[in-house]
Amino acid sequence: MSDDFPCAWAPLTDDLYRTYHDTEWGVPEYDGRALWEKLQLDGMQAGLSWITILRKRESIREEFDQFDPEKLARWTPKRAEKALKNPGIIRSPKKIDAVIGNAQAFLAMEEAGEGFADYCWGFVGGAPIVNKWKHFRQAPTSTDWSAAMSKDLKKRGFKFVGPTIVYAWAQAVGMVNDHDVTCPRHREVQEMER
Repeated sequence: MSDDFPCAWAPLTDDLYRTYHDTEWGVPEYDGRALWEKLQLDGMQAGLSWITILRKRESIREEFDQFDPEKLARWTPKRAEKALKNPGIIRSPKKIDAVIGNAQAFLAMEEAGEGFADYCWGFVGGAPIVNKWKHFRQAPTSTDWSAAMSKDLKKRGFKFVGPTIVYAWAQAVGMVNDHDVTCPRHREVQEMER
């Protein structure tokens, strides 16, 4: 009998959640554009469950130009209004405006020679923080460094990047390994090379 038990937050009975847990969540991501996209999705989650975002993710990507920051930064109010009519996305004017502004902030960082991946990973010392929680409820919802990153992102013009959103995003992109220690993925994501 194995002592391995996958994280309980992704029910075994939900194939979409399980696949996300088993293939994406906690895998270290080092591509700046992919990190930025995931941060937008986590911002859209504010006040909602993650499964809602997962179920709508492909529609969201399609509506939001595959999260191409250059295209999104040029969205007009008319284009944002068009997006609000799409039932396949999160239809929040504030969240749509945030994505547009966040695209502009992302591009400003790149134009200044500051890579988003290096910027993000700098908050955790360049390597994943490996926690050893026995149950996902032991993990914090924010930390000092997620609060510092949130504050700095806001100073740069980002929105929907509070400390809790930043921490949840960092878990998802593998900056923090918060898989339960009994979960096989806790070990597996540590073995993935940069």
